[in-house]
Amino acid sequence: MINYREILRLRSLEYTQRQIAVSVRSSRNTVSEIFNLADEHSLAWPLEPTMTNEALQSLFYSGRVSQSNRKEPNYQHIHSELAKDGVTLTLLWSEYCESCYVEGTIPYKSTQFCDKYRNWAKLTKATMRIKHKPGNAIMVDWGGSVFDIYDNVTSDITKAYLFVSVLPCSCYAYVEPCLDMKSETWIRCHVNMYAYFNGSTRLLIPDNLKTGVDSNSRYDTIINRSYSEMAEYYDTAVVPARVDRPRDKSHAEGTVKHTSTWIIAALRNRKFFSIHELKEAVSAKLEEFNSKDFQKREGSRLTAFINEEKTFLKPLPASPYEPAVWSTATVQKDYLITDGKNKYSVPFDLIGEKVDIRLTSNTIEAFFHGTRMASHPRPSKSLRDPIVVPEHMPENHRKYLSYNDNEFLFWAAGIGASALSVVKHFLESGKVSEQGYKACASLTNLADRYGHIRLEHACSRALAYMRQPSIRSITTILKNGQDKSKSQDRSESNRASAGKQYGITRGADYFKRGGDAQ
Repeated sequence: MINYREILRLRSLEYTQRQIAVSVRSSRNTVSEIFNLADEHSLAWPLEPTMTNEALQSLFYSGRVSQSNRKEPNYQHIHSELAKDGVTLTLLWSEYCESCYVEGTIPYKSTQFCDKYRNWAKLTKATMRIKHKPGNAIMVDWGGSVFDIYDNVTSDITKAYLFVSVLPCSCYAYVEPCLDMKSETWIRCHVNMYAYFNGSTRLLIPDNLKTGVDSNSRYDTIINRSYSEMAEYYDTAVVPARVDRPRDKSHAEGTVKHTSTWIIAALRNRKFFSIHELKEAVSAKLEEFNSKDFQKREGSRLTAFINEEKTFLKPLPASPYEPAVWSTATVQKDYLITDGKNKYSVPFDLIGEKVDIRLTSNTIEAFFHGTRMASHPRPSKSLRDPIVVPEHMPENHRKYLSYNDNEFLFWAAGIGASALSVVKHFLESGKVSEQGYKACASLTNLADRYGHIRLEHACSRALAYMRQPSIRSITTILKNGQDKSKSQDRSESNRASAGKQYGITRGADYFKRGGDAQ
């Protein structure tokens, strides 16, 4: 509003119109207009105390519509509508104008509409609701203080840390003590938190801790893969607070401070001998904390959650999320990966490649370029030997695992009697049969290279000339083709016997006599 009284006061002091315009922050034309209107109504300084700026405005501009004729907005309705997703003051002002035009009343301008609502919100201490819509976000953090857990035998002390989360609209909180701050524990606390709230929100606002955020720079934010997978399961988006900006999650910081007083400090005189005992005590104090009345607002965190925020939460999935931890590893020559306790196989053709490993409490999975290549159940205890699937092994490794007496004898019986005799000789020649496995394996390689028929002939020829055949002698027979000569001798003798059926033939003796038979 124009300060009419100040303009008339400065005029009486003989200031110029330009100087008065600068002083009252109005245009020179406005000051000139006020001078003329004062002269028309014969007004001069000093004025009566009852002649306020509002009274002067009514006197000077009696034809204008007064603010009292404008329709007052329903501020409570505006406040409740702002809690809904996507609703802004601009949208509500346009709807307010439409309703005024229908009723034939005069609306406030956009600036006045917003200023009046903000003044109303300030007077009703509803600033928090403006900034934080119900069901919109959850703020999470680790508490700064820790608990002590005593070993009842050795009296050793184990530190326990406090996970803290809060719904910023209602300030409804969830806390949980943990033995460590690892990624798997961090995610498990989130799963328990969602179960406690019985719903999820659109946003999840953590600090820039490594268990949740890999990097958060000015240009890019990289969320930990395990954390991102959990958030996707609950249909929420992770939006970390800015680095060194604790006000971005002020309610989480405030809840950490309050829980330090009403939970940690309240339990300072108790000794705990197990994490289970500590969780029960913290859970009881948490219920007291959420039920405690606000100092400057009506109700408590619990009543604010039930009345204002619970219905805005997203429904939870049918089953809780199974916490998973992701890591990356390069497959070594033994084609094994590890979860820290045991080793598991992956396909051997991934040797030298980087694979993504997903660990849950019950399974371990290996992914290559987004495709799952292997999956194994995780035993609860450490095993001496690695868990290997035969299909993941090269052919020669699978053969080696299948080496035993019965397998070699069964294979040799399929080749022939001579091969079976040679294999028996290899298995019985040493103190134990395992000493002959190498020779038997070499014999199988010769069968793959030269064929079963030639191997059988070579074994037969080796047995005919030596009492103790060896792989070296059988290999020499096959390389030199001596196994073929035996079959050629048989074919020549067969042809000679076959020729006798055609009668008397003339031999060398006949020609030595010079043909006496003639």
